[in-house]
Amino acid sequence: MDSAATERFIDELWDGSIVPELVEYIKIPNKSPAFDADWHSHGHMEEAVSLIERWCREYALPGMRIEVLRLDGRTPLIFMEVPGREGDGQGDGQGNGEDDNCVLLYGHLDKQPEMHGWRDGFGPWIPIIEDQRLYGRGGADDGYAAFASLAAIQALAEQGIPHARCVIIIEACEESGSYDLPYYIDALAARIGKPDLVICLDSGCGNYDQLWCTTSLRGMAAGDLSVEVLSEGVHSGDAGGIVPSSFRLLRQLLSRLEDETDGRIHDARFQVEIPEQRRVQAGNAAQVLGDTLYARFPFLDGTGPIYDQGAEMVLNRTWRPALEITGAAGIPSLDAAGNVARPMTAVRISLRLPPTCDARQASEALKTLLESDPPHGAHVSFHPEMAADGWNAPPIGDWLEASVGAASRDYFGGDAVYMGEGGTIPFMGMLGEKFPESEFLITGVLGPGSNAHGPNEFLHIPTGKKVTCCVARVLRDHYLHVQKTRNP
Repeated sequence: MDSAATERFIDELWDGSIVPELVEYIKIPNKSPAFDADWHSHGHMEEAVSLIERWCREYALPGMRIEVLRLDGRTPLIFMEVPGREGDGQGDGQGNGEDDNCVLLYGHLDKQPEMHGWRDGFGPWIPIIEDQRLYGRGGADDGYAAFASLAAIQALAEQGIPHARCVIIIEACEESGSYDLPYYIDALAARIGKPDLVICLDSGCGNYDQLWCTTSLRGMAAGDLSVEVLSEGVHSGDAGGIVPSSFRLLRQLLSRLEDETDGRIHDARFQVEIPEQRRVQAGNAAQVLGDTLYARFPFLDGTGPIYDQGAEMVLNRTWRPALEITGAAGIPSLDAAGNVARPMTAVRISLRLPPTCDARQASEALKTLLESDPPHGAHVSFHPEMAADGWNAPPIGDWLEASVGAASRDYFGGDAVYMGEGGTIPFMGMLGEKFPESEFLITGVLGPGSNAHGPNEFLHIPTGKKVTCCVARVLRDHYLHVQKTRNP
C-alpha cells in the first residue's frame, strides 16, 4: 500500500467532491425526530438522504449495491454493500452474509437542533469554511461518515488492494437514541452476517495530531422532571412563606441525585467499578493532552474545571455519571417575569451513565428516586424519554492495535491514543450484544473546539482526510489478518 498515493487520492476526493457535498448537506435542517416531531412532512430528512445516496451512486464501486430502506413509520436508513476484492483487484462476489468476512462501517445523518450562541454571520445551517474548518451543524457529527467510509474503500480500489466485503449503514435516528435502528438491524441480519470488524466514525479525538481510538462510551438516561404545587400562579408577595416554591422543591429533588458542590452522583445504582486498564489509559491520555483536556472548553475568565487532576478528569467524563439540565419549562423569560409564585417548574434531565451501567434499570431507579416521598405533597412526575446503554470495547487484537498505530504514524505523524468518550452512541452497545466476537475501531473528528451539539460546531477538514486514510489502512490490514488466519 502506497501511503503517499492514498493520501493524494483522498485529499483530492475530499477537496474536489466531499467538502462541496458537505457544504450542501449542512444547509439542510434535518433535525433528529426528538427535535422535529414533523420531520416526515417537513422533508428535510429525505433531502439529506437523497444527497448522500446520489453521491454514493456517483462514486459507486463495481458490484456495489445501494438501497434506501424505509420501514413503516420509521426514519429511513441507507444500506450499502461493497463486495470483497481479492489480491488481483477483482471482485470475489457479493458474499452471502453468513460465511464470508465482513467489515461494518457506521454513521448517521440526523442532526441536533440549532442552539443559540453562533458567531455573527455563522449559523447551524450556514456552511462557512475558515482556517480549514467547515462550520455548521452535522458535518462532523457525523455527516462526513458516509463519504469517508466509501472514500476509504475507493482508495484501496485505486491501488488494486484487496479488502473484505464491506457493509455501510447510515441511520437517521442516532441523535434521538437510535430507537429505529434495532428494527433495521433485525431486518438486515441475513445480509449483514457477522462482521468481524466494526468501524464507527461518530466519535471524538483529543487533539488533531494523532488517531484517537474510543475504548468506551457512556450511556444515558434522560427525561422530564415536573414539580407542580398550584393550579394557577398567584402573587408571590401573598404566597411567599406559605406556598412552597416549585423551583425550590425541584432543586431539593435534584439534590437527592447530585451533590451540588462538586457534581458527584450519590446513588450507587448509577456507579460501576472502573476497570484497571481504563484507569491506565486515562492516565496516558491525560499525559498526552495536558492542559488542553480542559482548556479546549470556552470557560469565562476566572472559571475553571471541577477537578485539577488530569486522569480524574478523563475518568469523570468517561466512566462516572454526570448530570446536566438541558431544558426547562414553566419559567418565563426575564423580560416576562412578573412577581408570581409559579404553579410548576419542569426540567429536562440528561444523566450520563458509566459504560457498563444498565440504562433501563438506571432510568427506573431515577424515576423512583425523584418521585418517591414528594416534599410538601407536591405533584412530582418523571417521564423517561431515553434510556441508551453505553459500551465498553472488547480487548483489542494485536493485528488491529498494530494497524491503528501504523496508520496514525503514517498519516498523523504520531502514535495512536486510546481513551473513552463521554458521549453516547447507542448502536455500539447494540452491536456489542449482537456480535460479541467482533472487533471495534471507534474514532472520529470531534476534537478541541469542534463543539458538537453546540454553537459554532465545525469539522476539521485535515483531520477528516487523515481519518479516511487511516480507515483505508485498517481495511487493508484486516484483509491481510484474515488471510493469515486462514493460511497460517
